[in-house]
Amino acid sequence: MTDTTPQSFGYWQDYLSITKPKVVALMILTAVVGMLLAVEGRPDVVLMLWANLGIALVAGGGAAFNHVIDARIDKQMARTRLRPIVTGKLSEFQSLLFAIGITVLGMVILALFVNALTAWLTLASLVGYAFIYTGYLKRATPQNIVVGGLAGAAPPLLGWTSMTGSIDAYPLILVLMIFIWTPPHFWALAIYRVDDYRKVGIPMLPVTHGIPYTRLQILLYCFILLAVTLLPVATGHNGLIYLVAVTLLNFRFIWWAWQLRGSEQRQIAFTTFKFSINYLMWLFVALLIDHYWTIRFF
Repeated sequence: MTDTTPQSFGYWQDYLSITKPKVVALMILTAVVGMLLAVEGRPDVVLMLWANLGIALVAGGGAAFNHVIDARIDKQMARTRLRPIVTGKLSEFQSLLFAIGITVLGMVILALFVNALTAWLTLASLVGYAFIYTGYLKRATPQNIVVGGLAGAAPPLLGWTSMTGSIDAYPLILVLMIFIWTPPHFWALAIYRVDDYRKVGIPMLPVTHGIPYTRLQILLYCFILLAVTLLPVATGHNGLIYLVAVTLLNFRFIWWAWQLRGSEQRQIAFTTFKFSINYLMWLFVALLIDHYWTIRFF
């Protein structure tokens, strides 16, 4: 029998785990790329460090709020049943205090050492993810990840505004790219874990509309993603290096989506999900390499 009595304070690893460090690391990568794309020449390294620290703390706070809000359903899902709140390593109260603490600290850092625009946009992203998506949309509609995905798409914009103090069209294209990437990324996982979502009554698309329909939507979104990720080239912001990289990445993503479309094996859904993470990482690496070593078309 699992001991669900919370420890007095918990271990630091438990607190770290509820911040979803792997997810935050990917967010910070896209934020860093946004920062570097916003400037010509050498960036302000000190400003970048403050901005990344603030964004990471607030993002981690949002993840911790997510753990608290989802504690009830996490107990019933195989993917989340070993989370610290579920196992009793941390109490909901401890986790809530921790979430509030690092969120406030992150906001203070952004407000004092970066700029007000970035601080407010980061707070809006947290509210969108932790409360609007996790607290309401996730349980209200099968389009939850489509609508709620906007909050998770913000880091490139946050990186840009932290360097410039203003919003431009280019970072909004980067936000759109992540926004379109999010549904096929998450729906692949939802197919793999459909029994979990069905058991806890979360209306993910494969639960409400079936797995075949969700497979089709993943494939269609991959084609939309192909078009959207070409916008940096079409608008003259990126050149040949990015074009080659994004073309290869997109055709690989479409290939996996096509394999998923024609297969009943759930494992392919998980493989597609894992590839989608690498896809986003290499997409933003390609943006960065192209920024510093460009062959322009326009």
